[in-house]
Amino acid sequence: MGIGIIIGLIVFILILLVTNIRIVPQSEAYIMERLGGYLTTWQVGLHVKVPVIDRIANKVSLKERVLDFQPQPVITKDNVTMMIDTVIYFQITDPKLYTYGVENPMNAIENLSATTLRNIIGELELDGTLTSRDVINTRMRAILDEATDPWGIKVNRVEVKNIIPPETIQEAMEKQMRAERERREAILIAEGHKQSAILEAEGKKAALILEAEAEKESQIQKAKGEAEAILAIQKATADGLAMIKAVGLDEAVLKLRSFEAFEKAADGKATKIIIPSDIQNLAGTISAISETVKG
Repeated sequence: MGIGIIIGLIVFILILLVTNIRIVPQSEAYIMERLGGYLTTWQVGLHVKVPVIDRIANKVSLKERVLDFQPQPVITKDNVTMMIDTVIYFQITDPKLYTYGVENPMNAIENLSATTLRNIIGELELDGTLTSRDVINTRMRAILDEATDPWGIKVNRVEVKNIIPPETIQEAMEKQMRAERERREAILIAEGHKQSAILEAEGKKAALILEAEAEKESQIQKAKGEAEAILAIQKATADGLAMIKAVGLDEAVLKLRSFEAFEKAADGKATKIIIPSDIQNLAGTISAISETVKG
């Protein structure tokens, strides 16, 4: 009987120990309480709690989280109401403060985000709101990070996901963008016509210049040809005179050559040859030319 009780007691103790062994996984932390008060924070590893008097008050994930809030109505400085959707990336850095710092931390962050967003947008006009997303993100992150520090929360990033202006503002913006696109299109068309006219004028100018250059080159080549022809004639004349001087033609030889020329002209068929009266003068002329060359 005593042995059975001892065995049962041992089994009970083993079961009690096994059921109170806890393994804390990576990126998590357990908040432990003893008799209703904070005891310690369990990190990664194997832990054993005391039965009955110890309990796990909270299991906290240390991973980065994302909160995507519903679009919030905000009013700009120039009294335009719009809807803005924000996304917050945060991480729990102190599980104890996160557990005991604030009731319902997610709801607290959402409300704090909405009020902070309204304050920031209230200082901006419509155009500034639409073009200053980086400024809004930076200011919201700084304010939220400072406000959530006592809760053991680190706000890493805040992103304005969407800005929805009123329908009337959207229609006005669409008309403005359409007018801007049409203006740019007209400018591009005008620039195209301008460039086309400039290129056409430059083409005509280049053609006229080339035509003038060609005409100029043609005149130069023509003048060179005429000059070379004159020089060739003068050279031929000088060579002929030099040959006359070299063979030493006299007046008798010239007369004989003249008669031979008339005979060849008659071709041996004429019975009468009329000799010009100045044939003798011709020989004299040639003799004078020969004397000139010799001189």
